[in-house]
Amino acid sequence: MFKKILIANRGEIALRVQRACRELGIKAVMVYSEADREAKYVKLADEAVCIGPASSAQSYLSMPAIISAAEVTDAEAIHPGYGFLSENADFAERVEKSGFAFIGPTPESIRLMGDKVSAKQTMIKAGVPCVPGSEGELPDDAAQLKRMARSIGYPVIIKAAGGGGGRGMRVVRTEAALLAAVQMTKAEAEAAFGNPAVYMEKFLQKPRHIEIQIMADRHRNVVYLGERDCSMQRRHQKVIEEAPAPGIARRLIERIGERCVAACKRIGYRGAGTFEFLYEDGEFYFIEMNTRVQVEHPVTEWVTGVDVVRTQILVAAGERLPFTQRQIQMRGHAIECRINAEDPFKFTPSPGRITMWHTPGGPGVRVDSHVYTNYYVPSNYDSMIGKLIVYGDTREQAIARMQTALTETVVEGINSNVALHRELMVDAKFREGGTNIHYLEGWLSERGR
Repeated sequence: MFKKILIANRGEIALRVQRACRELGIKAVMVYSEADREAKYVKLADEAVCIGPASSAQSYLSMPAIISAAEVTDAEAIHPGYGFLSENADFAERVEKSGFAFIGPTPESIRLMGDKVSAKQTMIKAGVPCVPGSEGELPDDAAQLKRMARSIGYPVIIKAAGGGGGRGMRVVRTEAALLAAVQMTKAEAEAAFGNPAVYMEKFLQKPRHIEIQIMADRHRNVVYLGERDCSMQRRHQKVIEEAPAPGIARRLIERIGERCVAACKRIGYRGAGTFEFLYEDGEFYFIEMNTRVQVEHPVTEWVTGVDVVRTQILVAAGERLPFTQRQIQMRGHAIECRINAEDPFKFTPSPGRITMWHTPGGPGVRVDSHVYTNYYVPSNYDSMIGKLIVYGDTREQAIARMQTALTETVVEGINSNVALHRELMVDAKFREGGTNIHYLEGWLSERGR
């Protein structure tokens, strides 16, 4: 087992990984920017190294700075968390070439899954169902593009091959808009991801967003840890996640989970990963694979009893998975609300000093957050300041506990989206379960928000 791990991230995930290290008796090295000097996890670290100014490009995205910090502190491994460099194959490669273990997949797996075209081709070969669409990068020939779109059927969606996080995609509803949409998406993809390649898929009208969490070791053991429903989202950004997904038959989950396991074995995957699907009319359609720990991993931890981050560290150290597929049992229901420093209905960021931070407690309540009273939320990074997660024996009990927990949550000095979550917990459609990915935006629009 590792004696010292460097955590190359910030915010709540930095603290989450730090806690996993402490539980395993591993020393944690925290890197931080000048904007995060007063962060809780920096104060709690065994060692902390400032790697640059507030700008992400000069700190959390600086490969030389992070690797230098690992060298001067004699760390043995680097955990990338999520975001920043977590899905950067070049970073994973540099980490391993510098003599450290990368707590994540191989650079080859990251590269393969990071390109949406190659990922889709790989899934098709592995028998994982995909959204109907182009088999690869779109050609430049206008007539060919039009024929392709007609055969798929409008509406279609143009996606950047190197995209992610809801960026680099455009819906096309008519042939007249097709060519301009392809060119604009290519230009955006080149600017945002350094890769102009785009592809085309059928645009599903009212799908749900369902994820399958997998975990794999270096010995070709792979399991899936059930599913999550992440359909409550705005502009492709998740707001609420839950596990299991309400209203989907277990036999369908088991069938798609087994195919995800087979795909991982086919590509020699290791570590944590998430297969993301659109689900409509009883069918799953693969959209992408995230080769890292997800923000919403706590709901999976609640219902399976598996510590995802701890297991990441164990398999990175070469250990076998401490459980088999047969031992994974889904019990109860978990819901996660992302708490953001933003206007609850306009969604404008709200950086600044938190003058009061009070978190809820009680049975089945968990709060993952790095903030505290008098903490200053910097304007340089993502607006998420914490996650409120609840567990219940049933979905109804989980919702009731979330309502109570949100009532007890106090965030003062800045705006937060707690008020939005309070309203959603009493929404009839959410309580019924099974809302699609467009529901929240329609809900906001109806209220003039």
